Amino acid sequence: MGFSLLPDRVIGSIFNLNVKALAEGGVRLLLADLDNTIVPYSVSEPTEQVFSWVNRLDQNGIRLFIISNNRSKTRIKQYCARLGVPYVDHAGKPGTRSFLRAMEQMHVSPRQTAVIGDQIFTDVLGAKRAGLFVILVRPIDLSHPLRALRYQMERPVIAAAKRKMNR
Repeated sequence: MGFSLLPDRVIGSIFNLNVKALAEGGVRLLLADLDNTIVPYSVSEPTEQVFSWVNRLDQNGIRLFIISNNRSKTRIKQYCARLGVPYVDHAGKPGTRSFLRAMEQMHVSPRQTAVIGDQIFTDVLGAKRAGLFVILVRPIDLSHPLRALRYQMERPVIAAAKRKMNR
């Protein structure tokens, strides 16, 4: 099975997501990375803006499901409990197991599923390997030198994805 590193869409943040268009396209499940996609690594509580975003998803018939490689069971568990969403921690992205498990748990097909994340080599690669529609967001916090370096390495792929979107 072939796959690409190119996301299907590139947007600035989760708050720029066209939720209505996703719903009209048949999406019923949004699999999302947590750290640096929804919140910075240092934030342990959902903000009002995040609650509002999840509510907008729900109003459009889209269920949020967090898939995180974060190894802190308590952080992911507490954050998702407060937000009222299911999750998989220690997801093993770019492996496909967590994506497939989430779709099975939520009783949806790949055609009804989209993924949103901030990393090409985990979120995009794993989702593409699972045959899913992928939206890449700009990482929230690039203050850590290794994150900034990773983002710089991903820039050519992001540029290619933007060119593809503009065709």
